[in-house]
Amino acid sequence: MQKFMFLLLTCATIARITNAQRVFAHFMASLSDTPTVQNSYSYAESDWTNDITIAQNIGIDGFALNIAANDYEVDRIVDAYAVAEALGFKLFYSFDMSYTWQQSDMVNIIANHSSSPRESYGEDFWASFKSSLQSQGIDITLAPAFTTYRDPSDATSLVSTFPSIDGFFNWPADVDANLTTATDLAYQAAVSSLSGPYIMSVSPWQFKNLDGAGDWVEYSDTLWNYRWQQAVNDVKPDIVEIVTWNDYGESHYIGDINPNVYLGTQAPLYVNGFTHAAWRDVAQYYILWFKTGFAPTITKDEVVFWYRAWPKAVNCSTGSLPRNAAYPEDAVFALVMLKDTATITLAIGSNTVTFTAGAGVTMGSVPFPSEDSQIPYIAISRDGTTVVDTHGSMYVNQTGCTYYNFNPFVGSIIE
Repeated sequence: MQKFMFLLLTCATIARITNAQRVFAHFMASLSDTPTVQNSYSYAESDWTNDITIAQNIGIDGFALNIAANDYEVDRIVDAYAVAEALGFKLFYSFDMSYTWQQSDMVNIIANHSSSPRESYGEDFWASFKSSLQSQGIDITLAPAFTTYRDPSDATSLVSTFPSIDGFFNWPADVDANLTTATDLAYQAAVSSLSGPYIMSVSPWQFKNLDGAGDWVEYSDTLWNYRWQQAVNDVKPDIVEIVTWNDYGESHYIGDINPNVYLGTQAPLYVNGFTHAAWRDVAQYYILWFKTGFAPTITKDEVVFWYRAWPKAVNCSTGSLPRNAAYPEDAVFALVMLKDTATITLAIGSNTVTFTAGAGVTMGSVPFPSEDSQIPYIAISRDGTTVVDTHGSMYVNQTGCTYYNFNPFVGSIIE
């Protein structure tokens, strides 16, 4: 079955967006494929205020609100709009069409916030859906994600097959090899004559282990860096959508882990303690680059690093060995952001890698050691003097694994 994620954007907002690059983050109001994980069920206005403020501080313009059902999510989103309107933050609905939706429910949900200055809209490809909204004075446009459209050779048929679309969202960020820009460029060209935006996804990681047939890990070791590089250097889309802000179950969250969110029984086994907050520093750098067209001047040396707590060949007592378990490299990865040339040291156990990095962004890594219970060491030095150094906050272990976990811990060291 083809899965549709609909990004709903008002025509007025589209005009503004396509004249200046914008960045949104996909926000899971619920996890559609894991209904026991209720991301926004316990949310109060204070939770929305916290998330929106953090997102705004790194340059994110709004959230795409993923909803899979006309249930509690819709009520929680009322609070989200109240906060967003006060803070000048954009929101729009992203309907997960792999679940059954009544057209009338979708129309009502959109109409409820049609007057909000913080709403961004679009149209469904069903003509009656569009007509129902137009009858209420709501002019709409549509930039959907058709997840079966991945092959660049299919791009030319997209518009003729779905003539009502006005833009396109290239959702797939999960890959079995390094992504190229071929799909982005093909679909960007296919919708270039339309009125809506081309939206490019950028994701830091892909892993899920809820002990079912859909458990997987993708080729994500350096995805967070090179996908942003493609966005700022090659594709230059109208919109970048970060996948995601808070999808804990699929391990690509860059927001903080909210202790009030019920994660079910399995997700906590690979989410709790595995903070991703430092990935936001990387996002902030690239968001500014994306919006201005120029690499930002770095004023403080920083290394953002990430690593898994277990090598991929370790046998764990519970959980499922995910599909593609051989993909990740057993290594500590480091994204170096320097104001001037410096020496970077990455060490763990008996393994040490030292390299010189220039001003700007550089990637490096050090492989996991054979020794058990080792913790990474990261240092920046210049002219023989250590500028700053630190250890990771989580050990890499060779034994004692109780649940298969390919979710990384993310940390940072900053001058």
